[in-house]
Amino acid sequence: MDFAHSLRLILPEEILSVGGLVLLLAAAWLGDKASRAISIAAVAVLAAAAAFTIPVLCTGAMGAGTEAFFGQMRADAFAAFAKLLIYAAAAACLMIAPRFFERWHAMRAEYPVLILFAVLGMGIMVSAGDLMTLYIGLEMNSLAAYVLAAFLRVDGRSAEAGLKYFVLGALASGILLYGMSLTYGFTGTTSFAGIRAALDGGISTGALFGVIFVLAGLAFKIAAVPFHMWTPDVYEGAPTPVTMFFATAPKVAAVALLMRVALDAFGGQTDTWRQVVVFASLASILVGALGAIGQENLKRLLAYSAINNVGFILVGLAAGTPQGASAMLVYLAIYVATTVGSFVAVLMLRDADGNQLETFADISGLSRTRPGLAWCLLLLMLSLAGIPPLYGFWAKLVVFQAAVAADMVPLAAIAIAASVIGAYYYLKVGKVMFFDEPADRVQGQNDWAHWTLLIAATVFISPLGYLLNRWLGDLAGKASAALFLAA
Repeated sequence: MDFAHSLRLILPEEILSVGGLVLLLAAAWLGDKASRAISIAAVAVLAAAAAFTIPVLCTGAMGAGTEAFFGQMRADAFAAFAKLLIYAAAAACLMIAPRFFERWHAMRAEYPVLILFAVLGMGIMVSAGDLMTLYIGLEMNSLAAYVLAAFLRVDGRSAEAGLKYFVLGALASGILLYGMSLTYGFTGTTSFAGIRAALDGGISTGALFGVIFVLAGLAFKIAAVPFHMWTPDVYEGAPTPVTMFFATAPKVAAVALLMRVALDAFGGQTDTWRQVVVFASLASILVGALGAIGQENLKRLLAYSAINNVGFILVGLAAGTPQGASAMLVYLAIYVATTVGSFVAVLMLRDADGNQLETFADISGLSRTRPGLAWCLLLLMLSLAGIPPLYGFWAKLVVFQAAVAADMVPLAAIAIAASVIGAYYYLKVGKVMFFDEPADRVQGQNDWAHWTLLIAATVFISPLGYLLNRWLGDLAGKASAALFLAA
């Protein structure tokens, strides 16, 4: 193995590592007064990492030439697609964080550093070719996430969210480790390629338990039912920029990791894990839709929306085909843009004193006091509901098409029927903003960063987004092809 070649392949991770360490030293020397400058530098580091990732995706890199360190990592087009979504989401979170934390005098220089190290862990996750690499990336991301959830120390809800996330995250890590140990014990290897080869001849009962425990541990990370219980409390309690981060970048990393494990390491035993994925998919769609109906807090509503959308993403995984994998990646790209826009809109709900507003009562009659913000939020909600002609409709359509093509018509039919339930609580947001009497509580002013992100996300999910169909489909196709070639 040529170590120079391996180091070239993981150049984005090296940039994030060096950039994170340099900014950590800058935070120690310069203090919190330099937090805004460090945030800008962190965005520049993410842009530099993205610059070396884009060519990998555009050229559709795949095969043995993308393997680094004896197959421990794979710098292929699939990993590149996921990394670019992660970098974009993390950059958006860094852009809107200073305004939020400065209201509490809690913007600390460590915040952008934690984001960078979390992104580094996610990059390792999506490039993992071995169970050991998988766990290293997962824990690097999780350790930073635990601190971020409890970052707003003056708010008791933030401390509670951090503690809950830590306890349940530790439980999920234990489940995952147990599954990894069983998988290693019954296959004799931790390499994804080796596990696939060992399971091609059949799967023993012990190995089956290993597969189930590994998938259960990863299901926690994507907030799939029945491992979703932490999501509403953590989303509500964590600082809103951190909630936005949790709902986007780590979600992409966890879904991409689940895809690589299921379709690569366990790809020879698709029928073994498909029924588990089908159950998690339908249960997540139903629990997410029904759980959101009674919510009055917008962040909790978006938490149940995340659970609901994970269910639709898993429809593509249940198909177990390249078309299903490509559909999942298209869905993720649209979902990230919509979620970023939704949380930015929530962040823009401030009263005259700059206090954050989060409830339905606060947005009552918003269309008559802040029409621009109300229309953007309505379009984002309708896109999450999958209502045509908004771009969110296309996200659901491609995963349903993949399920039908894989002869899973009942799954697609049930998912389509359940999506109607979810439309209720998204439409409720519009009803409150456009038909209720104005509360006139949203009076705070917002900066250019918030408006830029909100408008960009709204334009992306509008019918104009369909102009990107061919381009996005081609990139997703290259990424999924690399995943199946590796398998």
